[in-house]
Order: sequence, then C-alpha cells, then structure tokens
Amino acid sequence: MIAKIVVRYADGRVVKGTTEDLAANKMLFHLAEAETGKRYEVNVADLKAIFFVKNFQGNSEYQERLDVERVGLGKKIRICFKDGETLVGYTQGFSPARATFIVFPCDPDSNNEKVFVVTAAADKVEFV
Repeated sequence: MIAKIVVRYADGRVVKGTTEDLAANKMLFHLAEAETGKRYEVNVADLKAIFFVKNFQGNSEYQERLDVERVGLGKKIRICFKDGETLVGYTQGFSPARATFIVFPCDPDSNNEKVFVVTAAADKVEFV
C-alpha cells in the first residue's frame, strides 16, 4: 500500500512524499518525493518523526483539538521533542527501549492519520 508521508529529519529538514515499504521493525525505507518523484533510501535513525497525512497541503489555520477521547487507540501520551515541538495523542506501544513508536492524533479531523515517532528525537515522553 502506498502511504502519503511527511518526513521530518532530526536536523530540521522536511520532505513530502510516498512510501511502500516502511515497517515498524525496519530502520530503512524508500521515499519517493512528491514534487520530483526522486526515490531514495531513508535511515529512520536520521529522523524525528514520520507523519502519515491525508493530504500534503494540510491547513495551517486548523487548531487541533486535544480534548477528544478516542477509544481503542491506547493510552494518551505527550511527546516533547528536542526541537521544542509537542505532540499529544494515543499510543499502544511506547517503551523507552524501542527505537520507534506510533502515535494517533487526539483529533480525528487532524490531517495526520498517525505519527511514527523516533524515540531518540524525544526529550520527554509522558502518559497524560
């Protein structure tokens, strides 16, 4: 299945594109850039997070709701990244010993369907 993703590197770079081979247990995947079609290998260790998105445009005016109770997505969690960004959502599988984990946004109307977080890019992770 082809997934639309926004790749956020730990160094601040952002690349929009698609992937067909990203898996939670693999540290490498291939990205095809949305604008150029250029395809290359990405090392998950170089990333902050991968945002699985509904569309690449998003809506910068939209204010995500953090007070939505979503049943079946796990425990509510807050991730404070080393670059100062904070992400709040739900996860079923956070362990500080694991290299990555998945977070589902609180707001079902978010442009993000899920976020693949690189644990090393987080400064603080807490259940809320």
